[in-house]
Amino acid sequence: MTTTQSTEVPTKAALPPATSPALRVQSAVIKYGFIFVTVTLFAYFALSEPSFRDSATLLDTLRYVSVAAILGLGVTLTMAVGGIDMSVGAVAGLGVTVAAKTMVSYNQVGLVAILAVIAAGALAGLLNALLIVVLKIPDMLATLGTMFVIQGTKLVLVDGQSITPGMTQADGSTAPGKFTEGFLRIDRGTVLGIPVSVLIFGALTIVAWVFLARTRWGRVLYAIGANPEASRLAGIRVGAYRALAYVLSGVLASIGGLILASRIGQGDVSAGTSQLLEAVAVALVGTSVLGRGRPNVWGTALGAVLIGIITTGLTIKGLPYYTQDVVEGAVLILALIFSFTLSKRRTA
Repeated sequence: MTTTQSTEVPTKAALPPATSPALRVQSAVIKYGFIFVTVTLFAYFALSEPSFRDSATLLDTLRYVSVAAILGLGVTLTMAVGGIDMSVGAVAGLGVTVAAKTMVSYNQVGLVAILAVIAAGALAGLLNALLIVVLKIPDMLATLGTMFVIQGTKLVLVDGQSITPGMTQADGSTAPGKFTEGFLRIDRGTVLGIPVSVLIFGALTIVAWVFLARTRWGRVLYAIGANPEASRLAGIRVGAYRALAYVLSGVLASIGGLILASRIGQGDVSAGTSQLLEAVAVALVGTSVLGRGRPNVWGTALGAVLIGIITTGLTIKGLPYYTQDVVEGAVLILALIFSFTLSKRRTA
């Protein structure tokens, strides 16, 4: 029996259609829409409010968002492996308490407090890794549980009260220490007119970008997030890399806690509570930058800048603080539309 091969030439109808103007516009909106929104809002506030254009205001804006941005970098790392860290705000708050306890209650120097805070953040990350990698609890549920545990532990450490220099302690004695001048410079100091916290934010952004985009470890994290089973079959130690992401997230959250402690100058038991939502928001917003549709460091940094622009601009215009949440939520929804709704339509 003989077989014949079809030699039919594909008709014009079978050929892929040329890209239409509508699709090109949609592609441009997906890729540059978020950047356009950021530039437009910046221009609007700069033109309508002269004080917004002051260099001091712009630096204060970056200083304000530095904590949420650094926590967002940690969330970005965990999103890269297909998870999410919901405990970053609690870890930052724990850092504030540990820093205050170390310097005010135990009368230690700032360097000891810094090391103690970073160690606490790493331990929190290890706890998340244990729950997620070893005990196989879903990322969001595990880190939510850790969040509550850390918040409770923070209150237990200080008997439910904020730590301030000269306070009366539980045993009736007066706290012997205070926040050192060197420690307070973490947020209040400047280098060549630039706040130290902004420099820390910039340096960590560059380091995180190099790690995720320019090293084998970063590429492996993305591979695990895309397909963990294929990564496992390729010989990658998926559990170890996922654990690494959560430990790094804990360390970054603790650095955010150091900045926050330096900013408020006391061990406020409510510190860090509001940071979680902003950190998750900037990481999610960042997925829409340049239409990448995946967590990326520069997108997270730009998302933090956008949140800062909105908050500062609305504050200068005198809008009540509770209206800012509405605007920030609307911007987040818009960014998610760029990342998911429009991009899916383009590929459909």
